[in-house]
Amino acid sequence: MNLDTLFSDDRGVSPVIGVILMVAITVILAAVIGTFVLGLGDSLGNSQPTAQLNAELNSSSDNVTLSHGGGDALELSNLRVNIDGTGTPEPLGSGTFEVGNSTVISNDAETGDTIQIIHEPSDSIIFERTL
Repeated sequence: MNLDTLFSDDRGVSPVIGVILMVAITVILAAVIGTFVLGLGDSLGNSQPTAQLNAELNSSSDNVTLSHGGGDALELSNLRVNIDGTGTPEPLGSGTFEVGNSTVISNDAETGDTIQIIHEPSDSIIFERTL
């Protein structure tokens, strides 16, 4: 056996490099697809609802009336109210807040106060308005 022939024969290099590249591409694609699928699944559970809300101040009683004008039905137990930095420690109530419904928020609100409705599971402000 001639040693010069042994070291100069590189016919087996190309198939080995091809297999390594195909395995590397497969691993990278699997990682990208897995990350996308797992990341998408985590974000679906805490998505913010879409609702068209309106708040009006009754100046004679200092109460705020919150009405639902359209969009997703909201669970009242998932909503918190923040009026001028003062939040309600308890949810708005129990049940579902659907299109056409309204509820009175008893608070000492004044003209110029800012009201925020916060969706607790997603920790998102879904409504904000200055009264």
